[in-house]
Amino acid sequence: MGITSDIIVLVLTAFVCGLVMQRLKQPLILGYILAGIILGPHTGGITVASIKDIELLAEIGVALLLFALGLEFSYKDLLPVKWIAFLGTPLQILLTILLGFGIGRMLGWDTATAIWFGALISLSSTMVLLKTLMNQGWMGTLSSKVMIGMLIVQDLAVVPMMILLPLLKDISHPGAWLPALGLALGKAALFLATMYFVGSKVLPVLLKRIVALGSRELFLLSVITIGLGIGYATYLVGLSFAFGAFIAGMVLTESDYGHQALSDVIPLRDLFGLLFFASVGMLLDPKFLLEHLREVLFLVFLVTVGKAAIFAGISRLFHYGNVIPIAVGLGLFQIGEFTFVLAGIGVKSEAISQDIYNLVLTTAVVTMLLTPLLSGQTARIYAFKKRHMKREPLQTINFESSEIKDHVVIAGGGRVGMQIAHILHNLNIPFVIIEQNQRLVEMAKKAGFSVIFGDASHEVVMEAAGIQRAILLVVTIPAMVIAQTLIKGASKVNPPLRVVARLSDAEFLPEFQKLKVKNLVYPEFEAGLEMTRQALLQLGLPVQEVHQYTEPLRQEFFQRGDESEGLIQSYQTLAQLRTAEQSFDLEWRRMREGCELAGQTLAEAQIRVRTGVSVVGVLRNGHLESNPGPDFRLQAGDMVAVIGSSQARASFNSLLAQEADTDVSPSAGQAEAKAQV
Repeated sequence: MGITSDIIVLVLTAFVCGLVMQRLKQPLILGYILAGIILGPHTGGITVASIKDIELLAEIGVALLLFALGLEFSYKDLLPVKWIAFLGTPLQILLTILLGFGIGRMLGWDTATAIWFGALISLSSTMVLLKTLMNQGWMGTLSSKVMIGMLIVQDLAVVPMMILLPLLKDISHPGAWLPALGLALGKAALFLATMYFVGSKVLPVLLKRIVALGSRELFLLSVITIGLGIGYATYLVGLSFAFGAFIAGMVLTESDYGHQALSDVIPLRDLFGLLFFASVGMLLDPKFLLEHLREVLFLVFLVTVGKAAIFAGISRLFHYGNVIPIAVGLGLFQIGEFTFVLAGIGVKSEAISQDIYNLVLTTAVVTMLLTPLLSGQTARIYAFKKRHMKREPLQTINFESSEIKDHVVIAGGGRVGMQIAHILHNLNIPFVIIEQNQRLVEMAKKAGFSVIFGDASHEVVMEAAGIQRAILLVVTIPAMVIAQTLIKGASKVNPPLRVVARLSDAEFLPEFQKLKVKNLVYPEFEAGLEMTRQALLQLGLPVQEVHQYTEPLRQEFFQRGDESEGLIQSYQTLAQLRTAEQSFDLEWRRMREGCELAGQTLAEAQIRVRTGVSVVGVLRNGHLESNPGPDFRLQAGDMVAVIGSSQARASFNSLLAQEADTDVSPSAGQAEAKAQV
């Protein structure tokens, strides 16, 4: 079966190794690399025959990962890190080359080989880092954007490095390499300009027409064609295939179909990503590793410590503090996949020997294996730093930390957090948002809200938000571990603090009960309950009967494991308010010209005496008049809200001229009224 059987065996082995890593609470990519080692040509036993074909498929995996990354990140998201990306990354590459040169000279290598080694270790792995960030849930944080911005510039730097490194012997003669370098830069500029035009003018029209055809399969095919096709086009002009796919994703995300494209691409990305990590594992020769164990460990140690220090130092140089230098250092210390490409060029041009090639590749694979493990220690190292070193002041936006008091702390500035913030702002209730997504921080800043960038579970961040002087903590973050940590910390420094929290999973209900948090909101449960209520109403069940069916479900859910009534008290009150309108059979009707009631006051109209309904509200020109008095004069065009029995409402309708043309459904009227309040 050839390549087919190889893929089947590889996927099955990766599945088993992934299960083992999951049980050991390790990242899945370690299982994928382990599968590659097991099936590689150096370990015996079952061996994948078509390794070259697997490596070619792995290139598609890299391209799809970067394409998906482009779909997730708009160029606007990278603007906050543009300086460290475009200025800090070249500095990092230069310093890492100097580090590699020093290591090479220390090992007795000649000058050209030492420079090659420095260039090879200067690149970090986009694939490994992205999968690590996804597994750890750090995507969207400022530290992740710093790392991604630097990786993008590293990928751009591969092109001039591929041109310059083979010409080291002619480095003193600029005429030998300057034209080639200028041509490469010109191609890159022309490509970016073309992509800007295609992305803004051509792709939106093309996708709109494809979507209009109504075929999900054709839409997926078009998305893959755009990503891989543009990547292949960049390869043909001498640029990176993966970089082209990334640019295609960034262009596509600006259209109306970016989110759908991302959801369709993710399964393919993960499958081909598995092939990439397995191909990395196949490069590792255990025999070579054992024979050169001391050398490899020595290089791994120097590269890990040296690159981590360089990345952390550059982060500090560009004024990134707190956890970011640690996260960047422990996230980008590894040697990247483009090193394999450069090393191959070095062997073909006889610039480096086969032994150096094997040594670099083995070191690269080991550093990739270490990335998820070391990156996972970021929080622990940062916690140790906070305990034993002077704390850095955190930036507060639109407020002074020492002055704010009797306020609400909103942990999480997403859609829910921002909605709460808007309402509190309108009510003039002081509040502070804590958010670690830079884009959301910028949105809150533009809205004039008090906001602080940081992880709400960190003590120093909560102190900066004035948690010790707050009266209420609202936790919109769905992650239970983070919510648990920040609630414990907040309650410790402010025992009277009241807490409203989001329940992301029913399994976490006992954990919140242990924390004595009784004000919980379970979005999925509430959505299901509301949809059930709406469905029963559409089936014709009376409002009161629907309420009798649905409300006990809420009480039963929140009473599980807790006999006290306090946990469900707020839900009972909220449910009563929510169903009051339907319980009174409220109905909206519009008055048109010629209506008998238009121009009369409520006292003159005697609506209650004549029909039995009560007028409880009138919506006029966007203003809602609730409980209008007897002197309130009705006008044509008013939306009138009445309550009463079905017979009474029928009598009221008979007073309205052209009833069939003027009816407005209760839900539409209610929605319009609520939108104005």
